Amino acid sequence: MRAKQIKRIQELVPILAEAARIYEQEDREIMPNHEYDKLYDELKWLEEETGVILANSVTQKVGYEVLSDLPKVRHSQSILSLDKTKEVSRLESFLDNDQGLLSWKLDGITLVITYNEGRLVQAITRGNGIIGEDVTSNARTFANLPLGINYKGQVTIRGEAIITYSEFERINKELPDDEKYKNPRNLCSGSVRQLDSKITAQRNIRFYAFTLVEGGLDTDSKEEQIKWLDDQGFEVVEYKMVNAHTVADSVEWFANNITKRDFASDGLVVTLDSISKSDSLGATAKFPRHSIAFKWEDEIKETKLIKIKWNTSRTGAINPIAIFEPVELEGTTVARASVHNVSIVQNLKLGEGDTIQVYKANMIIPQIADNITKSNNIEIPKECPVCTGETRIEVVKDAKVLYCSNPNCQAKRAKAFVHFVGRDAMDIQGFSEASIEKFIGNNFINDFVDLYYLDNHKEEIISLDGFGEKSYNNIIDSVEASRKTDLANFLYALGIERVGISNARLICNHFNYNINDIMDAKEEDLVAIDGIGPIIAHSIYSYFKLEDNRELVNRLMKEIEFDIPNIQEIEESSIAGKTFVVTGKVSIFKNRRELSQRIEELGGKVVGSVSGNTDYLINNDVDSTSSKNRRAKELEIPIISEEEFMDMI
Repeated sequence: MRAKQIKRIQELVPILAEAARIYEQEDREIMPNHEYDKLYDELKWLEEETGVILANSVTQKVGYEVLSDLPKVRHSQSILSLDKTKEVSRLESFLDNDQGLLSWKLDGITLVITYNEGRLVQAITRGNGIIGEDVTSNARTFANLPLGINYKGQVTIRGEAIITYSEFERINKELPDDEKYKNPRNLCSGSVRQLDSKITAQRNIRFYAFTLVEGGLDTDSKEEQIKWLDDQGFEVVEYKMVNAHTVADSVEWFANNITKRDFASDGLVVTLDSISKSDSLGATAKFPRHSIAFKWEDEIKETKLIKIKWNTSRTGAINPIAIFEPVELEGTTVARASVHNVSIVQNLKLGEGDTIQVYKANMIIPQIADNITKSNNIEIPKECPVCTGETRIEVVKDAKVLYCSNPNCQAKRAKAFVHFVGRDAMDIQGFSEASIEKFIGNNFINDFVDLYYLDNHKEEIISLDGFGEKSYNNIIDSVEASRKTDLANFLYALGIERVGISNARLICNHFNYNINDIMDAKEEDLVAIDGIGPIIAHSIYSYFKLEDNRELVNRLMKEIEFDIPNIQEIEESSIAGKTFVVTGKVSIFKNRRELSQRIEELGGKVVGSVSGNTDYLINNDVDSTSSKNRRAKELEIPIISEEEFMDMI
């Protein structure tokens, strides 16, 4: 028996170590939380039973090295993880004769935020608990985080940055399938750790304070500290005061209310109210003794898997959905769950008729916990369920994803047209996704070239519901206006995977706005461009390698005239290779977008936040006290107006 237990320990340690490493370093998951917790508990029990603890065990290690391009900062106090339990009786014994605070364990990213003389000066991620990453510029864009508080001196607080379920759904809808986030926690972590704070600002991140680390109110009560943080303008985590006699009822209250909240919670936290008592208890090598996490005891039900339904998205990814016999979970009837990708289907060894266990992750999202039968008889479709085109499997972020390889798949074409007519692409106005689907359904358009021959269908278009002669004329006028465009906008409009408008301009500048040279470029030629990595280079090379794509571009070029910038002007440009940040109102250019485009046309680069790599900040209000101006002055980066920029070029 002991030999089998030790062998099992040897199996579990590397599996959990890799899962923990990827979760902490790369902010993604290779197994569901439910599975990780189950394996962790098994490992912990085996270690206690045998006395054998391997050096790399996750029950012993505090954290891992943080990997990213963000500046690293050592925490003044180590942030240990919490011991956890699924038993209310353990919470009762933990509290004993003490008062405590019971609060949500928010499922986001922990931050340590410092204010000095009332101003926010630093925000650091938890990282590995010892070293975190500086995300101060991003924290300043949070929806509810005070930039200033009414407290002189230095104060440090700890809290959780989160993205709500409603924001998560909104943002995910705008992303291609291979870039969609699995849950709000991963989206929040990726957003907080963005290198471009402009992207962070678009994610509507919220911060909830839960601990006063240093400074602030002098008291022995954590509840009084929470109230003080609330008075300073912070949103604080929802909590209840509890003792050993009331904690069970309060746990039940939280369980009944979790579905009424718009945020993810993976359990609760109990922390002793007395600060002096908390300090006196100290910590183990891994856990503080003043707090403990309560993990929801997932309600798991067995049911029968009926089938896997494969849904083709507009980007061509074919997503598996598990359809099973309905079961009651956490008060609602559940009959389907996303399986996310081919790897999970294969790892679970799913088969029609299998007995599976299902639960709601964080009591919200239906998931498959385990497959009892493991008949493994699900066949991965060789044909797209929409167009019957051939499918292919690609590895995306270490997971196998099924794609439709037919570029003319009905599910993909509508999205491709929406992208082609977009503002940063061909800027053809008057189209909605619904109208594009109507045009495809009536065979007015089959590929992009057909947009330039819509006048052949004038009477049919005018007769469509929601259209008339005025709508038709507006679309035709906009189509005609698009016949003269910038090559970078055209390249972006083609919808080449991972090629954005800024990357398109870099590529066009490098190849002197010669479309034929771009089409013939090898991967090594593209990687040589500063700002173009191997993944983007492969996407571009693969796109133009297909004869159908080259033929489409050649036909489009018969309809479109490129507005080629003055190559000599670019070569002689004084800003080529310089990095700019643009902020504030503009007057010479129509908007900041047009100013940014001009910079990129002249070989410059535009980024969203001021850093040591920035050469100039453009702001007509040179004396502004905005965060970007302050940051530029701290780094001694020149702040110039539009007029000064015009003189420069």
